[in-house]
Parts: sequence; structure tokens; C-alpha cells
Amino acid sequence: MVARLVIAAPASGSGKTTVATGLMAAFVAAGLTVSPHKVGPDYIDPGYHSLATGRPGRNLDAYMCGTELVAPLFAHGSAGCDLAVVEGVMGLYDGAAGAGELASTAQVAKLLRAPVVLVVDASSQSRSVAALVHGFASWDPLVRIGGVILNKVASDRHEALLREALEESGVPVMGVLRRAPAVGTPSRHLGLVPVAERRTDAVGSVAEMAEVVRQGCDLPALLTLARSAPGLPDEPWTPMAVRGGPVSRARPVVAVAGGPAFTFSYAENTELLTAAGADVVTFDPLRDEQLPDGTAGLVVGGGFPEMYAPELSANEPLRKAVAELALSGAPVAAECAGLLYLARTLDGQPMCGVLDAKARMTERLTLGYREAVAVSDSALAAVGTRLRGHEFHRTAVEPGAGPAPAWGMHLPERRVEGFVQRGVHASYLHTHWAAEPGVARRFVERCAR
Repeated sequence: MVARLVIAAPASGSGKTTVATGLMAAFVAAGLTVSPHKVGPDYIDPGYHSLATGRPGRNLDAYMCGTELVAPLFAHGSAGCDLAVVEGVMGLYDGAAGAGELASTAQVAKLLRAPVVLVVDASSQSRSVAALVHGFASWDPLVRIGGVILNKVASDRHEALLREALEESGVPVMGVLRRAPAVGTPSRHLGLVPVAERRTDAVGSVAEMAEVVRQGCDLPALLTLARSAPGLPDEPWTPMAVRGGPVSRARPVVAVAGGPAFTFSYAENTELLTAAGADVVTFDPLRDEQLPDGTAGLVVGGGFPEMYAPELSANEPLRKAVAELALSGAPVAAECAGLLYLARTLDGQPMCGVLDAKARMTERLTLGYREAVAVSDSALAAVGTRLRGHEFHRTAVEPGAGPAPAWGMHLPERRVEGFVQRGVHASYLHTHWAAEPGVARRFVERCAR
């Protein structure tokens, strides 16, 4: 049984990431092996979690993967650890729009049978904090709020007022963080700047978070609360469960884009490719001028190519290599940033030219969960394959004529999206392959041909 805590808040912006990441780093410094997790589809926070723990940051998304996989995926990621810390998403009870509690932090906490620590921004309240905490603690009797961490507390007097009010709530105060300049985690149009883009600075930011939490929180009390979580009956998820096992003894090379421009990926996707028989090799499109030797298939996930368009464009040898691989009919799977990289241009900068499309930054944020069905047969999915995914971007693609669409979307509106062309499957949709392991197997099968 792994001791575990869910770090939640009444609303976004309350300080969850600082507290969760700081707790992870502080407990690691105390000698514990800590497993980091994030509720929802977010890719950026897990990067900071990974830096704090030295382990892959893993997502727990009940919408994309289904409620039945949340506990098994958690057990897989936390195997052999002393403690797991799960950072929530948005407010504690906020989930997928129009779907009740689905994909909320509260639902994940219940699926994990984990106590919740509520991080409250106390900057503009005193006695009212007790009413707020009481409301959150009593809203769902199956959600166990085991403690409160008060954030942005102004003074000793302010702290005393808050503590006095909360004595009647029955929920213990397990930490008090003073109002101070934000820990150095810069943001931009899609949230925090990813760790891979500011590695040295990010190490310092995580150390700051750990020190803030160490000074302000009762770590022994939090660990005792974590250890009070009951056992989980679920067997761990395993990538080896991919149907039929490895598809080839030859282990085709699947090149996976990484580096600062392509930081969005789920650890389980790569694990599934490996389990299906691929030899996964990471490369950096900003630095590497050729694809890995023997590349038989290519995966280009999400990230921020718009921040690096000039550098990506300047790497003409790699752009040419990607175009030649796609032209040969080799399997290529591209999500969001990968779609932009395969276009002819991005904000006027030449890209790989695999797709007859132009990409550009816009002012409009496209964000939300999606239900999708494959409408064209591809290296990634057979026609009729159903997946749930997530869109998150401020770019638009103006397609030319020719390629077939990849997905038919059912939510929030009916439309087709993406491109299927030879072996290429390119789309804005981010997907978690643990929900449909056959996707990885099909892709490796095509690579092995």
C-alpha cells in the first residue's frame, strides 16, 4: 500500500502547484521515494513534478482513460514508492464541462481512496475561511478532506484569526504559507513555461518551492495523513497487457521528438510502444540534423513549436529527413505541435512541408475535452476507433486540398479534424493511449512492415 495525498483547492490560482511540487521535493529531501501525479490532461505541471522527484510525472485522467483505469495507472506509477502526491486540477469539484464530477479532483480522490489536503488562498478573508472549508468538506461525504494549507497569509495576526476560525471546522491546519512574491515559475499563453525550456532556472524554482513548504508545513502530520489511506484493491496497469505482446522480434526504431519544442507526452504512450516491440529513440528537432539511425516510424507530440519556429525552420537537414520519411509511407503520428511541424509553414517560417497546410498563432484559445471517432484508416487507428482526447492551443491551420480528415468530433460540436495522408496521422487532438492500447500496437505493426 502506497501512502498518498491529493493536493486540491477551491479554485485555480490558489497555489496547488507550488504546494504539490514543494511537498514532493521536501519529502524527497527527507529520504522518501515519491511518486508524482497530476489530475487531468496537463503536461506542464508533471515536468516540475518529475524534476522534484526524479521520476516520470504521470497523469490521472478519468475522462480520457476512463474511471476504471485511474487506480491501476496510479498503482503502476507509484509501485515501489514510499509516498504518492497527486496534484489536482482547477477547483476540487470541477470536472469535464457538463459531465458532473467526471474527471474532477474529487472523483480521482475517491477512486484512489486518498485523503485530500485543501490549499486555500486566504489573502482576502479571515473567519469566512471556516465556512469555505466546511462547505468543501461537507459537499461530498465520500471525499475526505484531511487537512488545510493556508496560502498567502499576511501576518501573525492574520494567521491567528484563520486558525481560530478553523478550530470549529474539524479540519486541521497542516501548513501556513506567508504572502510573498511568487516562486519563480514564469507563465505565458498556455500556462507555466515547461521545465525543458528553463532547466537550470527550474531547478532553482523547485528548490524554492521545497523550502517554502518545508518552513511552512507540518511534514510529519502530512505524512501521517498520507499513511492513513486504506489499501487499493486494483492490480497495477501494465504496458505489457497490450494485446498480443510484441509484434516483431526485429524491434523497429520509433523516433520520438523531444527537447524544448516538444515537451508534451504521456509516459504510458512510450511504454506501450516499447511493449509492442518498438525500440524508442528520442531526438531533439532543435539540435539533431538527422533522424535516429534506422528510423521506421515517427512520433511528434505536443509542445511549443511556435516559440521556436525560427530555430526549427533553420534545421533544414532534419526537415528534409522528416519529409522524406513521410513521403516513403512510413508511419508518422503527430499531435498538436507535431501537426504544426509537419505543415508547410508556421507563422511564415518554413516547416517540414509534409502537409499542404499553413499554421499560425491566433488570439483564440481552443481548450477542452473531445470525443472522437477515426473517420479515415491510418497507421494509428482503424476507421471506427473511438477515443477521448483533449485540445489545447492558440494556433490555427489553414489546410489545402487533398488529405482525408483524421477524426470526426462529437463534442462540443460535430466536425472533422486532422489529416491522414500516406502513413501520416496528424491532428490537434492529444490522446492517452492507455485508453486504447491497440493504437500503439497498430502503429508498431506498420513500422515493422
